[in-house]
Amino acid sequence: MPELPEVETIRRTLAPVLIGALVIGALRGEHPEDILLDPWPVFARRVRRHRIVALERRGKYLAARFEDGDRLVIHLGMTGELRLSHPATAPGKHCHLALVLRSLRPLPPSLVDQRQRFLLRYLDIRRFGRIALLDQAGWETFTARLGPEPLDPTLDPRALWSRLRERRTAIKAALLDQALLAGIGNIYADEALFQARLHPARRCQTLSLDEVERLLVALRTVLSAAIENAGTTIRDYRDGQGRAGSFQSRLQVYGKPAGTPCPRCGTGLARIRIAGRSSVFCPRCQPLH
Repeated sequence: MPELPEVETIRRTLAPVLIGALVIGALRGEHPEDILLDPWPVFARRVRRHRIVALERRGKYLAARFEDGDRLVIHLGMTGELRLSHPATAPGKHCHLALVLRSLRPLPPSLVDQRQRFLLRYLDIRRFGRIALLDQAGWETFTARLGPEPLDPTLDPRALWSRLRERRTAIKAALLDQALLAGIGNIYADEALFQARLHPARRCQTLSLDEVERLLVALRTVLSAAIENAGTTIRDYRDGQGRAGSFQSRLQVYGKPAGTPCPRCGTGLARIRIAGRSSVFCPRCQPLH
């Protein structure tokens, strides 16, 4: 599933093309009803005649803000992909819908037709992604349910520690809770816990302030490095230009088979399940007690 670094990379690569473009229509694909919160006729009518003035991100959510304050909010699920396409190109498999846009500035002929029209296609093999049109009030209500982001410089370690002390869950499970911190998934939770030397099954209320400070530093370091490397491509993820990320070559523990030598100490890595997700860690570098 695309996490904060992947969605931020998609935002950065799509923004130069999308900002300023006018949505002039929508094309129905294979199964738009599985993706859209609105019925197709309602969505197709509501999305027309909107100009994109900003491309925003909140946690794992991408939002195209229109000039009237409404937003097209996109969650990519497990295998969602946004692909810029020339109107004459075939949609291919698993394309569920496309926005037809007109650019106000010249774009490469490989992308636009003679009327400066191009497509933003949404493809999703597993169909776990979701797309919604929200007005300003709906967006504010929705984002109020999300926690702060680890990269927010105003996030105070002591405030995070206070919130964690109220929880009796494993720290790995807490990191996956978007109401606590927005944008973290399985990849970067495992990587940050390894860097912070914290066992994924440690109970939140047992963490000291120093350990939470160390965890926040690790989260910021890992997420920033992942963004610099255009995200992690394990299988499906591509950025807004169709390119794979490269952070997968820098992963320390995520996805490694049990018994793989720890990159820090050489001990065989262990794998357990927490909150229904596989967690990989070093039992020596990340002791439970």
